[in-house]
Amino acid sequence: MSSTIAGLILAGGLSRRMGGEKPLKLLAGQPMIKRVIGRIAPQVERLAINANSDPAPYLEYGLPVLPDTIGGHLGPLAGVLTGMEWAAELPGVTHLVSAATDTPFLPLDLVARFSAISGPGRIVLARSNGNRHPVVGLWPVALREDLARWLASGETMKVQVWAARHDPVFCDFEPEHDGAPDPFFNANTPGELAEAEVFLGRFGS
Repeated sequence: MSSTIAGLILAGGLSRRMGGEKPLKLLAGQPMIKRVIGRIAPQVERLAINANSDPAPYLEYGLPVLPDTIGGHLGPLAGVLTGMEWAAELPGVTHLVSAATDTPFLPLDLVARFSAISGPGRIVLARSNGNRHPVVGLWPVALREDLARWLASGETMKVQVWAARHDPVFCDFEPEHDGAPDPFFNANTPGELAEAEVFLGRFGS
C-alpha cells in the first residue's frame, strides 16, 4: 500500500447494456461494486466512488461518493478528473488509480505493479492479452488542470486520446492461473454477469 496513491471506482456510467444500476447488480450474492471494493481497497490509502446517480446505495460502503464535477455525462474521463480533484486535497497524495465497477477480477497487485513503473508525470494504463484497458490506470494528480482544459475543449472524451498526449506506459497483466478469466473481464451485460458467476463458481475468489 502506498500513502501517495488514492483509489477511485468508476461507477458513473449510465449502464444501458445492463438494464439498470450496474454496480449494484448481484454477483455471487453481493453487489458487484462490493467485490471490486474488496479487491482494490487494501491496495490504496484512501478510496472513493464516482457515481452520478442516487448516492444512497453507495454511501453504505463508508466511502466518499463523488458525482462528476463536470456535467453532461462525459464518460470515464470526467470521473477521472473528479477523482484527481478529490485526491489533490488529500495530504501527500500524488497519484490516483482508477478502476471500473464492472471488473470483478481486478488484480490484487494492480497498484504495486503500476507503482513499479510510475513516475512524477507518468500515466500508466493496464493491458492484458494485447488489449488496452484505459479506464484502469494510474494518473498523476498534477495533470488535473490539463485534463480539465481538455474536457472543456470538447475535442473527444476518449480516455486513450487524452492519455496519448502524455506518453503513457502500459502495464501487462495475466490471468491469476490457468483457466482463470482475464483480470479485466468486463461484466457489462446480463450475459457477461452470468459468465462471471460461472468463473466464480469454478475458481472461487
